[in-house]
Amino acid sequence: MSTSPLERSLEQRLGLRERKKLKTRRSIQEHALRLFQDQGYDATTVEQIAEAAEVSPSTFFRYFPTKEDTVLTDEYDPFILEAFRAQPPELPPAEALRNVLRDLIGDMLASDRQRILDRSRLMLAVPALRARQWEQTRETQDRIVEALADRLGRPVGDFELRAFGAAVIAVWETAILAWVEDDGEGDILELLDRGLDYLTAGCPL
Repeated sequence: MSTSPLERSLEQRLGLRERKKLKTRRSIQEHALRLFQDQGYDATTVEQIAEAAEVSPSTFFRYFPTKEDTVLTDEYDPFILEAFRAQPPELPPAEALRNVLRDLIGDMLASDRQRILDRSRLMLAVPALRARQWEQTRETQDRIVEALADRLGRPVGDFELRAFGAAVIAVWETAILAWVEDDGEGDILELLDRGLDYLTAGCPL
């Protein structure tokens, strides 16, 4: 598997001990996703995942508090927010987000396309994962609003900021859904561009 610039950046930030922990976490996740695909999410146990990854169940729980977290966990949110904060201040928020999503998601897909597709399918198909993913998405939305508030000098509770953050999340979720429904064959970056264009145009129908 190739390594994207995003993954190299993550690894360069970590010390040897943290890189080893990242490698173990990814290994456990890869075995979990394979087992979920082979025998179904509900039929797969933590013990089976631990055995496949050649770790003990107690080690599994040091990396993932629950089985659900093997699907929901990734390292991308901090990079997205950091890259957004680094965008030129004169750019409108939607254009700044477009730049970030195109660059980072392009990197993610370059080396991690199948894992992203497998995780997305599971999040849409498994009720317990959908519920947890909803909570996780709201946390991401809050972080986007915080970054927007810093960028624009407006309070975090500003209604328009919160509405914009919710709209961006809706664009992202709609693009992911269309991509998964197309079995990952479509261009998710093009879908995101379309969604952001539609949003900034005022959502005309």
